[in-house]
Amino acid sequence: MKSNAFLLILSAFLFLGFTSKKLVPHKKQNHIKKAKNWLLHMQQPNGLLESAEHTNFVSLYDNSLAALAFIATGKSKNAEKIFDFYNSRINHELLANSGGFYQCRDKNGANGNRTWMGDNAWLLIALNNYHAKTKNNRYKTLAKALEQWLRSLQDTDGGLWGGHNEDGTRIHKITEGIITAFNAVEGYDSFHKNILRYLKEERWNTKDQLLVAWPNNPNYYYAMDLHALGYLILEDFPKETLTKANRYLNTQITTATNTKITGYCFDGDKDVIWLEGSAQMALAYKRANSTSKAKVLLKDIEKTFITSSLNNNTSAIPYTSNQGTNFGTEILWNHTDELAAVSSTAWYIFAKKNFNPFTIEGYKHIPEADKFWLRPKER
Repeated sequence: MKSNAFLLILSAFLFLGFTSKKLVPHKKQNHIKKAKNWLLHMQQPNGLLESAEHTNFVSLYDNSLAALAFIATGKSKNAEKIFDFYNSRINHELLANSGGFYQCRDKNGANGNRTWMGDNAWLLIALNNYHAKTKNNRYKTLAKALEQWLRSLQDTDGGLWGGHNEDGTRIHKITEGIITAFNAVEGYDSFHKNILRYLKEERWNTKDQLLVAWPNNPNYYYAMDLHALGYLILEDFPKETLTKANRYLNTQITTATNTKITGYCFDGDKDVIWLEGSAQMALAYKRANSTSKAKVLLKDIEKTFITSSLNNNTSAIPYTSNQGTNFGTEILWNHTDELAAVSSTAWYIFAKKNFNPFTIEGYKHIPEADKFWLRPKER
């Protein structure tokens, strides 16, 4: 997910650095089993997973995705280990200071820094899925505390602040995180209605019928993930949003497997294939009943599987196909194209199994008048 890319650039290799042998291409075809086993093998005794091998970098977003992947593959007990870690930190982290769980920390659970709203929303989405799947209320207190914190971030214009930096300053409003929180918080009330009001007034291009990522930067006005996530989250969202994402399609030679593949970049510079985002698009196409397009994307993603340097019986997907820039002009962190990554691997599992994390709260019975993305004749 692009919001994590900026932090990973600064942090991922500051802890231990890259010390393993180079990963090699994975040649067998049982990708789901290998990917699931890789996630299981990555889980630490404290329940957390490093975002990529040999990084000592743990992301709240990636661990939320891992919990969802465990739920999707029948490993709810492993999801519980992740939830237990965060559940034990409700009082001295989630409810302390400006609130929220830290966006990242080391694999021991220490050295946490800044709180990112969207990542906390993802944890709540994972909890929503767990409660629906297991039919128990084990983490309802945690879920309620997360919901209350997300609600507290709403500004008078309806938008949500992105969280807080380490110095206590507020993080600006981020479209991706806002729509994620819209799904994460159960039901449809004034919180949701005001979010839609904000999106309509501040983050919607009526002419292009697209969500806006960076209103004040023409070069990065749109972002690829808002095409897939918008379609997956918002009821009756325009299907043509997905084909409009073709502006990000490009072809690259993968670093790890030396294979030509086609997929989506973070943005319009088209200098890299973002494998997590490409898997998001595959899932969105499945939801749109465009299964042939999803299959083509997944087939190319499967060409990027690399065998783990930690366990030869497991394999997974790197974050990108090759080196390049993230959303914006910053260069991606070292080995982003060589290390197996949780985010890409989890989204691949979602797409392959047609598991939409947003389904639990996917139908909020939004009044037609509030669906600003519908053209007048569609209301």
